[in-house]
Amino acid sequence: MTLTPRVAFEQIAENVQSVVRGKPEVVRLTVAALFAEGHLLMEDVPGVGKTTIARCLAASIGGRWSRIQFTPDLLPGDITGVMVYHQNTERFQFHPGGIFANVVLADEINRGTPKTQAALLEVMAERRVTVDSVGQAVPRPFLVVATQNPIELEGTYRLPEAQLDRFLMRISVGYPDLESEMRVVMGDCAGVTPDELKPVLSIADVQQVIDEVRKSHLAPEIVNYAVRLAAASRSHPDVRYGASPRGSIALIRAAQGLAATFGRDFVTPDDVKDVAHPVLDHRLVLTPDAELNQRRTADIVDELLGATAAPMAAMGR
Repeated sequence: MTLTPRVAFEQIAENVQSVVRGKPEVVRLTVAALFAEGHLLMEDVPGVGKTTIARCLAASIGGRWSRIQFTPDLLPGDITGVMVYHQNTERFQFHPGGIFANVVLADEINRGTPKTQAALLEVMAERRVTVDSVGQAVPRPFLVVATQNPIELEGTYRLPEAQLDRFLMRISVGYPDLESEMRVVMGDCAGVTPDELKPVLSIADVQQVIDEVRKSHLAPEIVNYAVRLAAASRSHPDVRYGASPRGSIALIRAAQGLAATFGRDFVTPDDVKDVAHPVLDHRLVLTPDAELNQRRTADIVDELLGATAAPMAAMGR
């Protein structure tokens, strides 16, 4: 069978969902982020499977993966790596940190200090780190899947806007329905864990799919629609800082990744709409008055979608 993006998605999704039950749309967005080679932030209460999904994704593809458990005493060098002096050679040698992997699970990222979080800024944007003025490229493809608990404030540090903007999408897992939760419990009791999953794709397969997704057809009307959505966020009266041009790019890249999971090599307006919340919600900074009135960025994105005319498209899913 020819490895197309749709076949690749189905193989990964089946593998992940053998452990993660009842979350097909979350799995789809997770794989879409992989296909777009964009970083993913999973934000939800403890115990709903954020880390499990990330581990299952990493286990489903070949290549290297690492897990960085963020704690207040974690140092930037633990992430990026350090230069170590070797007496036998009388030279400094670079020892890579946990970031040097194809899939990096940044668990409870908001427990790291701002200084430690800042170590991710360069590598998430440029796929390289600079240690002692020397650049070091990370393996490709490169994907950071981060998790955080939004309700626990003690011992946590708020992610700065510059950090949030580097995530292609932010998604919430949510609680499973009753039947799915029963299957989760039965699977856990039977010992079904991410550790048992075998890779279904090689790292070369993943890179091939990423290259194909980037070649997806983009009609000028689709790009115009994404740009107009991002631009409209900057003039909304309840928004202090709207989505930057990086947000416009993220809308298109995420829409390409999502379209690929449906087996299409073109993007439709519905694809842009479907990724609007995961892409834009975390990129908007509300005004103080809007926060006092308990407005949510999700409400703003709903209004932007309602007020921004989408191009007509004859093709659908």
